[in-house]
Amino acid sequence: MSDTFLPYGRQSIDESDIQAVVETLRSEYLTTGPKVPEFERALKQHIGARHAVAVDNGTSALHAACAAAGIGPGDEVIVPAITFVASANCVRYVGGEPVFADVDPDSGLISPASVEALLSERTRAIIPVHLNGCPVDLEAIAAIARARDLIVIEDAAHALGASFKGHPIGDSFYSNMTTYSFHPVKHITTGEGGAVATHDDALADKLRCVRDHGLTRTEEGFINPSPGPWYYEQQVLGHNMRLSAIHCALGTSQLARLEGFLARRRAIAARYGELLASVEHVKPVADGPEGASSAYHLYPVLIDFKGCGKSRAEVMARLRDLRVGTQVHYIPVPSQPYYVERGHSMEGLPGAAAYYARVLSLPMYADLIDEDVDRVVKALDKVLHG
Repeated sequence: MSDTFLPYGRQSIDESDIQAVVETLRSEYLTTGPKVPEFERALKQHIGARHAVAVDNGTSALHAACAAAGIGPGDEVIVPAITFVASANCVRYVGGEPVFADVDPDSGLISPASVEALLSERTRAIIPVHLNGCPVDLEAIAAIARARDLIVIEDAAHALGASFKGHPIGDSFYSNMTTYSFHPVKHITTGEGGAVATHDDALADKLRCVRDHGLTRTEEGFINPSPGPWYYEQQVLGHNMRLSAIHCALGTSQLARLEGFLARRRAIAARYGELLASVEHVKPVADGPEGASSAYHLYPVLIDFKGCGKSRAEVMARLRDLRVGTQVHYIPVPSQPYYVERGHSMEGLPGAAAYYARVLSLPMYADLIDEDVDRVVKALDKVLHG
């Protein structure tokens, strides 16, 4: 049996990806230039969106989406308690306040009933998170939003290639905007990078403005008369969120491999499911709502640590000794010291507490072979019951 260390996630880079980056390094443009819109065109074709605006990372994508939506001081945005901190921090960046919804204890996905219970006169938006690559019940979330005229920003950092009831995540059928991350552990990578997709022309213009210092460069958008071709205007306070041509060249190459990545991830998930059926005290995280097709960014399982007489820390350490990497996705955001100081807590979030107490992510990435999956499951069984 190989003793190669198996991380919980990693990129898959081949010679076509390397060649794409090398060609860009030899080109005239290392940032801006034609590679950026080329990547945006390829991305929007994959997800069925009218616009895709590339930015420098997934957190910037969330930040830009909140800014384009006009969220600001006094506004509340409902966010699931189980997610990476960026899903909530983006609200704080624009002066709003996240309000934490509970999640299903077996899937980790945001509970529409919890969202409904948190609505107030200050609620401006909902940020549902497609945790682990599995879509939330977008139909229910969209119905809540429409009834209150709320903005929906899908956090699809885990969900490139997923779909809900036949709609690709990102096609704006159920939401106003969808954000992505292209970190190396995601389905495709640009090294670091992200994007926001939308069908709304006005939102797309705002997103492009926010990512480039708040500048407007087209004459029809100017407030003052243009004195010449060099002229531009800063009309809002923006940021430098641009993604370089080098990153975009890698991303375009990776998108050409996306369908293969997705097929392999789904095959790995199926093999895990078959093998884990005989491992006591372990079950895969529950499937999402009816109509959800997961992209399997992660492969988390729920473990009865008390039942097998071992702590999660002990299990993770012993798996690492057997050259198997694991991770916990995620520590509930309202339990983080920053948010506790702002008055948040885990009170009223039993689903999030139950999910967090049991979850552990096993290795999941496209380059895993069947023998690697077998090895992971055997190691887990040995650690829990050996």
